[in-house]
Amino acid sequence: MTLKISSELLDGIRSHGRSTYPEECCGLLLGEAEGTAKSVRDLRAMRNTREDSPKNRYLIDPRELLDAEREARARKLDIVGVYHSHPDHPARPSEFDREHAFPWYSYIVVRVAAGEPGELTSWVLRDDRSAFDAEEIEIL
Repeated sequence: MTLKISSELLDGIRSHGRSTYPEECCGLLLGEAEGTAKSVRDLRAMRNTREDSPKNRYLIDPRELLDAEREARARKLDIVGVYHSHPDHPARPSEFDREHAFPWYSYIVVRVAAGEPGELTSWVLRDDRSAFDAEEIEIL
């Protein structure tokens, strides 16, 4: 799979990660699937509602997720993935991320080190949920 996304939207993810540091940011990737590629058309920043460990976990309120899904559908878009930051940790999904992810969705992870966003990667969970595979990012 390939994830197609504009440099402006990638900058938006990095900016969100910077603004929430040292806590994780989270948000949704809105777009559409086209064969073996997903095209991201917009982002929907979400609140990290995790109260016990927001510095290394995120939680999206299910009601807010439902609202975002309705908004996306009204715009003729789908939720094609999720993004979140890893404050002071590598831009690769954790075991916790794998346990809570869904196959097919794209998962962008941005590393935010000492408040500055850096490496940004995308991942797709295998259908058997055993591991993530790296996903190519095509910058539009």
